[in-house]
Amino acid sequence: MGEYLWFHDVSWHATYAIYFFVIGICAGLAFFSFLSWHKPELAGLRKPAAYGAFALLAVGGLLLIGDLSQPLRFLNVLNPAYLHFTSPLAWGSLNIACFGLALVGYLLMLRKGDETTGKKLALLVALLALGLPIYTGYDLSVHQSRPLWNTPVMPVLFVALAMASGAAVSALLTRGNAEAQATLRQYLVWSVGAVGVVLVGILGTTNYGGSAEELTYIILTTGTMGLIFVGLGVVAGTVAPVALLLAPAGHRPGTVALASALVLVGSAALRYGILMAPQQMQSLF
Repeated sequence: MGEYLWFHDVSWHATYAIYFFVIGICAGLAFFSFLSWHKPELAGLRKPAAYGAFALLAVGGLLLIGDLSQPLRFLNVLNPAYLHFTSPLAWGSLNIACFGLALVGYLLMLRKGDETTGKKLALLVALLALGLPIYTGYDLSVHQSRPLWNTPVMPVLFVALAMASGAAVSALLTRGNAEAQATLRQYLVWSVGAVGVVLVGILGTTNYGGSAEELTYIILTTGTMGLIFVGLGVVAGTVAPVALLLAPAGHRPGTVALASALVLVGSAALRYGILMAPQQMQSLF
């Protein structure tokens, strides 16, 4: 059964939860900037989403660098001699670097008005953006000693959260554009719904797992952590937005804006709970 002790320190601090949140929105905005080339009603979102993605990538990079005990060591990830490709973090670092370079090229083409090259780079940026939530989810899933993290659906959850967060910010950026709001409302409903489906699977398997999984489930759903994860993440940030968007008034701009704000609060809370709850206990076998 094992003996469980509380951590007095954690390996992955709350800074990473903020990073997961920021980089998820970054990936979502990059996707919707790409989508604007194929959805005329989203054309006005193209540049704001691209510049927003760049700003959030810079913030995410600073968060990662600032969390290092020796910040200048981030230069090692840019040196091929230091890359160990059996490490998910190595692949993640390479993905971030490639995404950043592609995004800068895309922004330059937008400034020049080169639509042919810009459209091609938009696709490349969107594909690399997809790797951002995949690698962050995969970074957690490879930890076999951490219940809740060690599941193959963790990258899927992070992709769904990225799409939901990106759609929420995009909806707030296009408020006043009825056609854009209608399209983004659909993406909000489906992406937040996907988050809910994956959460049901994760919570179900955790609750009915072994002793370590069940203890993690208790931590995740009770006390302060339960208020954050269940209250803000599941109820306010997942169930409530879908209910609002599917209600008769779900097409109104104010309703979409409220649902978008709730999605952002909920996605931040879910990432925090998923990151921190498994680190509140450890097992000694």
